[in-house]
Amino acid sequence: MRSELLTTSLDSETTQKNETQPKTSELRDKIAALDAELAEVFKARFSTAPFLSRKTVSFQGNKDKHAYGWYKYKEAFSAGLVEFVLTSYNGRISGKVLDPFAGIGTTLFAASSQGIPADGIELLPIGQEIIRARLLSEKELTTNDIATLEHWTTYFPWKGFQDRIPFSTIRITENAYPSETVEAIERYRGALQQENEKVQAILCLTLLCVLEDISYTRKDGQYLRWDARSGKRRPGTKAFNKGKILAFDVAVTAKLKEILSDIRDAELPVTLFPVKQNAANIRLFNGSCLEVLPTLETASYGAVMTSPPYCNRYDYTRTYALELAMLNLTQAEVLSLRQEMLSCTVENREKDLLKICPEWKSFIDAANQQKLLQTIHTYLEHEKASGTLNNNGIPRMVRGYFSEMACVIGECARVLKPNARLFMVNDNVRYAGVSISVDMILSDIAQTFGFEVEKILVVPGKKGNSSQQMGAYGRVPLRKCVYVWRKR
Repeated sequence: MRSELLTTSLDSETTQKNETQPKTSELRDKIAALDAELAEVFKARFSTAPFLSRKTVSFQGNKDKHAYGWYKYKEAFSAGLVEFVLTSYNGRISGKVLDPFAGIGTTLFAASSQGIPADGIELLPIGQEIIRARLLSEKELTTNDIATLEHWTTYFPWKGFQDRIPFSTIRITENAYPSETVEAIERYRGALQQENEKVQAILCLTLLCVLEDISYTRKDGQYLRWDARSGKRRPGTKAFNKGKILAFDVAVTAKLKEILSDIRDAELPVTLFPVKQNAANIRLFNGSCLEVLPTLETASYGAVMTSPPYCNRYDYTRTYALELAMLNLTQAEVLSLRQEMLSCTVENREKDLLKICPEWKSFIDAANQQKLLQTIHTYLEHEKASGTLNNNGIPRMVRGYFSEMACVIGECARVLKPNARLFMVNDNVRYAGVSISVDMILSDIAQTFGFEVEKILVVPGKKGNSSQQMGAYGRVPLRKCVYVWRKR
């Protein structure tokens, strides 16, 4: 009887799969046709930019630049990209630059170094803290400040310091450091309280810069990867060894020496950044751009230069969990932060966008009426119902991502001056074997808000797919682009 039931169940599953396969093929063919149709519309706008490279549009391009390379923020683009844009459109940018996804402030500081004032919006506390520290550091440092920093690299004043200051732990960061490192961090946090505001800011930034190096973890795409020495290895998984885990004293002094080297290389008076740069030219809004953008003045910006989170399931509250815990966020605060982020991870719940701003109905409608996007939504829901998606949160995430991005783009159109441009770095993605042309879908939506799509600059060398996608559907290279839209 059990055998008969099992056979019946298997036959039922086989029948269901056979019934869903024609629908799957039909939807894929429709997506391919609509994608080709949109590609024909934008074909004159696509061009490969020789200057652009994977290095230019990522944090890799900041490695050798003073200050920009101190903290390894993998979601950043390079200061060189901002400088390229500002140089290419010299004379056509009138007024302030805005970055709605400021990250660690690359746009803000690169624009400021060119004498252009810049505003940024940033939700993640790690980005806010780094920008704050850099702004404080721009104030003229005295010889006593430099001497104090040099003293820290030579005499390790945290060693033996009695007033230790513990740091927060959230579930994902429990036991992330060797015990002796935890003690050293707590003494360091206590000792730096004895210094003035500018020195404190640099010392706090230094600590944030080395957390990955002194921990059992490594940032790896969507999550933190744990070294087997942490004791957190899951049964049945291959042991991972990240290599050398730096001792706290070694890591901190090396980073401080790097910072001091940059200070010495700067022109007098002693400052961390180029002479043109002016902290008064930079303004940061802490919070979600969905909440802040509606409060900004209409037609008040000369350009937008940004890179939003990609629709790639990366959860920044996980990859930057060490830093969030060190900044004393609680578990509840991290979970709340995850929901405030732009929908780019499968755990994001649907946001009530009209509650945030009732005037956004036309923006949401524009996303809902985009034919290719709606067919992709139908396909993903079908794949979810047929049990072929590896995570049932993907359809909700994709729908939320494009609805929220439509609102961001609509607000950018409102705050930009006539003829001002929006520059955006973004990646195409792939789910359930279907490539999603984020570049063309967002460009099509942008046109309904009064943007002219001037260029879609393609980064040479296309990125690959996840191992899951390639294993199930084969390898399909995906475009990474810089969009150039002009407000009519």
